[in-house]
Amino acid sequence: MKQILVVDDDRHIRQLIGHCLRAEGFHVLEASDGAEAEAIVDNQHVHLAVIDIMMPKMDGFELCQKMHQSYPEIPVIMLTAKDALADKARGFEVGTDDYITKPFEPQELIFRIRALLRRSNQSSEPKIRIGNITIDQKSYGITVGQREIMIPVKEFELLYQLASYPGRIFTREELIERIWQRDYDGSDRTIDVHIKRLRDHFDEHQNGIKITTVRGVGYKLEETI
Repeated sequence: MKQILVVDDDRHIRQLIGHCLRAEGFHVLEASDGAEAEAIVDNQHVHLAVIDIMMPKMDGFELCQKMHQSYPEIPVIMLTAKDALADKARGFEVGTDDYITKPFEPQELIFRIRALLRRSNQSSEPKIRIGNITIDQKSYGITVGQREIMIPVKEFELLYQLASYPGRIFTREELIERIWQRDYDGSDRTIDVHIKRLRDHFDEHQNGIKITTVRGVGYKLEETI
């Protein structure tokens, strides 16, 4: 049974989300602030977290950033009354995978949770099949129909990272940290160059994938067929 962590200082919100999740067959863990949530994550197997931004002791941004650093495999949905673009951008910068604003439809939250869990499961596979291509992490090979192609290592790693979480927005800084590591001292425009090369390799109409620029935030890969 998948364990979902719900973090919100509003008891009524926690109860509402918890009731909906239990009705869908999930096991629910609850925390009223970021510090309590951090302790749960350190001691429980959490499959996904729903986190409010405005909380005492440790806000959602700080909690999300800490989880992203220590447990990058746990998807995070930020749940908040804030809907300004700057808040969304900061949320994605600290590692959130999705963003939903209050008031919300419980069923929409369920849809988003299920979608993120599917992506999370897919990302653990050494081979990713998306659109008309197969990406093999072990061989660093890409199969398009019956044809196998090879691309430079960093371009492959960038493609694999984006394809592991289709629809998830990655900031340039996050991609640099994951692929080039923390000791990278070049320009973050390096990402733009590699994205352009990937777009040149894979036509969205033939290959069924598209890399989209999210202005002011970063990039995401989407399946188009």
